[in-house]
Amino acid sequence: MQNKPKYSFFKNWKYALDGLITAIKTESSFKLELIFAVFIILGIIFVDTSLTNKLILLVTGILVLITELINSAIENVVDLCTKEIHPLAKNAKDIGSTAVMFSITLHIVCWGLILIA
Repeated sequence: MQNKPKYSFFKNWKYALDGLITAIKTESSFKLELIFAVFIILGIIFVDTSLTNKLILLVTGILVLITELINSAIENVVDLCTKEIHPLAKNAKDIGSTAVMFSITLHIVCWGLILIA
């Protein structure tokens, strides 16, 4: 692959931060989930539960953000490849959205089980 830049730890961090900034600027779902994450982290701090349970809630909350970023990347690549409505393009976008839905459901279930127990 010719367009692959030489590895640089600091440049890779810059690329990652550029991606985060782009997601914040352009992805409304990610922005909304990031705002929710602030409140979720506050909830994790104040909920009366074990450190293990708090880590489970934190990890599943971050998983939602990670999944949304991957879904946004898939949507961007699909949009780059075709502007037409194609069944495979729709499938790719829908499957990415399903991954986000599953991660949100997992996070909600974890909250429910931890608060009930």
